[in-house]
Amino acid sequence: MFYGAEVGVGNPPTYYTLLVDTGSSNTWVGATKSYEKTNTSQDTGNQFRLAYGSSTETETVSGEEYLDTVTFNSDLIIGKQSIGVAEGGTNAGLAGSFDGILGLGPVGLTKGLVRNVNEVPTVMDNLYTQKTINSEVLGMFFSPASTGDTTGELTFGGYDASKITGGVSYVPVTTTSPASNYWGMDQSISYGDTLILSETAGIVDSGNPFIPIASDAFSKYQSATGATVDETTGLLTITSDQYAKLTSLNFNIGGVSFELTPNAQIWPRSLNSAIGGTTDGIYLVITDIGSNSGSGLDFINGYSFLERFYAVFDTTNSRVGFATTANTNATSN
Repeated sequence: MFYGAEVGVGNPPTYYTLLVDTGSSNTWVGATKSYEKTNTSQDTGNQFRLAYGSSTETETVSGEEYLDTVTFNSDLIIGKQSIGVAEGGTNAGLAGSFDGILGLGPVGLTKGLVRNVNEVPTVMDNLYTQKTINSEVLGMFFSPASTGDTTGELTFGGYDASKITGGVSYVPVTTTSPASNYWGMDQSISYGDTLILSETAGIVDSGNPFIPIASDAFSKYQSATGATVDETTGLLTITSDQYAKLTSLNFNIGGVSFELTPNAQIWPRSLNSAIGGTTDGIYLVITDIGSNSGSGLDFINGYSFLERFYAVFDTTNSRVGFATTANTNATSN
């Protein structure tokens, strides 16, 4: 369960479906559809290699860097954007529906990933420096996948006020490493009134379908919900009776509580087959990050969180913002 954007590369543009990823910053194509060279394609001669995943499970992609024209729409065109072109059958383990990744993380994440280059300007950097947008701000909106409405929206240069039901609450990018290298922030998490994760640093990552939390917090959550680990999917599963008793999970971010309702905590039942689950199974989207709290990256607010809250990624002011939407209390899962 990921969100894809149609992005044109070259002139005339070839359109690729790229996974929208705020957890990485390099943009690349060629996982399924081949890169089409045009008169705007410039081979830099530099090689790139990118790794995705965790310290225990990593997928990679490598190939050649090009500079090329990137088109989002007729008003959002970037000249000489760094584009990785995958070679040798590497595709970072992407599903067949995606041709590559649109990297929307901070520029620092590109450091050392392209040979002979220190950092590679991101698409957001170039939209701003080429004066296509007035502020380096990205607004992100998703509809829950289970609604049958695949609507999503990226707003470059600001955010779409028509998509939110209240004001945007901002929090500074965290100073705690390694979360500070990403769209990182500080938050605490409570299950109902019970604190399961004290305020700590983590990241916002649209490229992760779940909401991983520190192992000690995960254990408290599992105990509170009565969930068991499903051997097939690896996810927590609960019975219908346990689901009826499920309590909201509250994310305290900058003094504002964002309520992840019981329905928002479960994987969309209409999509159970996508994770190898049973038709009538109830699976939770809270997962184990694999290390106890205090690591400097103790949670990942992934796609399952971003389906329920509008997000604003503000490079100009080094902050992240959230707002409620019409989907915050949806019961479609």
